[in-house]
Amino acid sequence: MLALDNLPTGQRQPSSHRQGADERAARSGLTLLDENLDAFAARAALARTAESTLYLQYYYWRNDLTGRLLLREIIAAADRGVRVRLLLDDFNTGGRDGGARSLTSHTNIEVRFFNPTRSRGSAWRRRLELLLNFVSATRRMHNKAWIADARAAIVGGRNIGDSYFDACRETNFSDLDILAVGPAADDAHAVFNRYWTSEASRVRRPRAYSAARLARMRRRLERGALAPEAAPYLAEAERFVAERRLEGGAGRVWTDKVRILADPPEKAAGRKTDEWISDAIFAQIGEARATLNIVSPYFVPGEEGVARLCGLVAAGATVKVLTNSLASTDVAAVHGGYAKYRAALIAGGVHLYELRPGARRSRFSPFGSSQASLHTKAYTLDGRAGFVGSYNFDPRSRSINTEMGLLFENEELAREIDDVFVREIAPDSAYAVALEGGRLVWRAGGAEWRGLEPDATWTRRAVAWAMRWLPFEAQM
Repeated sequence: MLALDNLPTGQRQPSSHRQGADERAARSGLTLLDENLDAFAARAALARTAESTLYLQYYYWRNDLTGRLLLREIIAAADRGVRVRLLLDDFNTGGRDGGARSLTSHTNIEVRFFNPTRSRGSAWRRRLELLLNFVSATRRMHNKAWIADARAAIVGGRNIGDSYFDACRETNFSDLDILAVGPAADDAHAVFNRYWTSEASRVRRPRAYSAARLARMRRRLERGALAPEAAPYLAEAERFVAERRLEGGAGRVWTDKVRILADPPEKAAGRKTDEWISDAIFAQIGEARATLNIVSPYFVPGEEGVARLCGLVAAGATVKVLTNSLASTDVAAVHGGYAKYRAALIAGGVHLYELRPGARRSRFSPFGSSQASLHTKAYTLDGRAGFVGSYNFDPRSRSINTEMGLLFENEELAREIDDVFVREIAPDSAYAVALEGGRLVWRAGGAEWRGLEPDATWTRRAVAWAMRWLPFEAQM
């Protein structure tokens, strides 16, 4: 059994409501959100049913269809008297955060931006620091959490934007979240508070005209909600609330063996502590005896990671890894860092799969995009335990960005994630990568590609090839 009680968490504080509670109250209810439309609806439903607080923490929030629809939901919650706190990573705003700052003219909305660097002011100072000190200037808050009343929380890999909710006409992401109720949600709430009060979370004061801008924003959001493309999302959110799906159902599992893991905010400032979640993740992975299934869109294991995974194979475990192909990835440069480890992994007995760009697994896509990219960060081991969160198996997640996720031990939930994994490594969704005569071979749907990355443009191949030889792996 995993020693979950000894793993680092979101610095859980004793809760009076939990003292003396019965066995049921000590367990958390977990629901897997593997469909993108459900993931949108769950967030909207939590905003609609929040009674006192709505705490939101994201790497980025896009100003697109679904980003605006969810913004409309949180303003409506604030109008009802719910206290809304929004914490965004500052790097992705590029200094263009007028819309977010305008929200602060609402008496029930506070906005902060996480930035551990010195260049928190103008855009030119940011560019100068990037040039002079690239490593420290790119340390980011990669956490993702949507928390209502400290009673329910969505934790996982999705940011806020069309490509995470099947609303993008070009490429949509395959991703996973967990909707947690009970003590796990309380832990996510504690993580948020630690980041909110950290010295890196900066308050941006609204300008004098931001109240008028908020009024204009409200009008734009209401017009957007009347657009035909908004209808499927609003209807699904209404069904989510009407069917009381936040309260459970067939898809919810209950367990007391669950922890919210989060790096401390000080990690983004480069301060090494013993609280980094990578230690807990690799401790759990090391316990795999029969199976280990890993999904990571950006997979750069390094020599140590290759040795660990091949060591598990040598000890008798079946290890399978699903990542993006060069054709499906949204960051071709990172693929170059992964590519140089493929041969060693396969030679060591690891089964490698790469997502095909035309893969579709959603039961419903409003706009029917034909292109897919992997964004899930998860693993299961031995059909009984696993992790879902923001953590990639790459150097950036290990030592640069702050990360967050949910570590669990439950056979039902592990089986659900494994079912998704099996679907995604099927020949119509992924290439199986082999090594024959010293050359890589990709196979899918009866077709075979030798030597060259399948379905990838020459530009992508050139970028990935160059990154294999440049000394940037630690930043991937």
